[in-house]
Amino acid sequence: MKEFLPVLLGSDANVYGMARSFYQQYGVHSVAVCKGALVATANSRLVRIAVLEPRLEEDAVFEKTLIEFAKAHADRPLVLVSCADGYTVLMARHREALRPYYHFACPDLQTVLDLDIKENFYRACEAHGLSYPRTASCTAQNYKTVELPFAFPVIIKASNSPAYWNCTFPHKKKVFLANDRAEFDAITAAIYGSSYQDDLILQEYIPGDDNCMRVVNAYCGLDHKVKLIALGRPLLEEQTPEGIGNYAAILSDPAYNDAALLEKLRSFLEDFGWEGYANFDIKYDARTGEYKMFEMNPRQGRSSYFVTAAGYNLAKWLVEDVLEHRDLGLTVADSRSLWMIAPYGVIRKYLRDPDLLARAAELKRQGRCAHQLYCREDRSLKRGLWYLRSQLNYYRKTARYYGNKGLRD
Repeated sequence: MKEFLPVLLGSDANVYGMARSFYQQYGVHSVAVCKGALVATANSRLVRIAVLEPRLEEDAVFEKTLIEFAKAHADRPLVLVSCADGYTVLMARHREALRPYYHFACPDLQTVLDLDIKENFYRACEAHGLSYPRTASCTAQNYKTVELPFAFPVIIKASNSPAYWNCTFPHKKKVFLANDRAEFDAITAAIYGSSYQDDLILQEYIPGDDNCMRVVNAYCGLDHKVKLIALGRPLLEEQTPEGIGNYAAILSDPAYNDAALLEKLRSFLEDFGWEGYANFDIKYDARTGEYKMFEMNPRQGRSSYFVTAAGYNLAKWLVEDVLEHRDLGLTVADSRSLWMIAPYGVIRKYLRDPDLLARAAELKRQGRCAHQLYCREDRSLKRGLWYLRSQLNYYRKTARYYGNKGLRD
């Protein structure tokens, strides 16, 4: 196969994980096209920022930038991968314009909007027999008077993720938890005092530690059939305001694979004609024995390198589908491994389940673990010093923010 060039949209930890996947499977280096340079991909040999365009999220700029880059690199096939929700929306909107220049898997725009907007996603879950937390919403017009159909505590999060990430206000967090009406009023007033004016999702709080979460990553081929599906059990979530809901450590173990859940998700994706990567965040509700769907991201998850670390290289399925056009069946990941972005010492300190901690310790002892942002093939003095500082910083920031989902530092 002629050497190809992976073109990754973004510059965060997700981009770095995908670049590692491409390098490990094919020995190729990736390039990033992004609106801002983030530290996760700095000083890397595996991926370099080829285009830094602050206006990349504007439709005309997005299309022009990618086509101009493709024309300048027409000597080899280009494989385009979105690593953020907003970029997937842009790819979907400009699919036809990009097709002559790139190989990629991306749903049409309406399908993306049907599932990326959370209210639409929950309606789709209901139609497919998938449970989700009792949910309401509020708007910029009625948030002061909205009546909640369930008791506090209440989860508050944005319906439109790209719009929310572009807004700013004091004490902003990815997800908020309001324990009473006073906290609810303060949080919603702060959000709507910013540029964010879309709906907010209001959900009942599902009790349980971070390890009650489940994360599923899938790849759907150009024929809209699921080719790969992998379930991980998060051990701990990140605690910083911008990191809430992101995972700090994930355990891959077939003991936690729920065949009925995975089959429902396979059917869900195929019924919608999904194409490309998809990522589900789910929580197990011990009160009812059900899995509650939180959201679906129209891309591989930020922590999706856990799938590659478990032996199922995410880049492989994409390349074999869009570039090699192989006839792929369904693969369900079923190996054991430990993925971390936080240091193991943080996991050991804050993971409260002794069985899960013992499983994690055994995998670490066996060397069956991977760190998201550390790669032996990508070692350098600058990157090594940054990685050491960032790992040490996890102890400080986890202690500072642990359990804080309110409107405060």
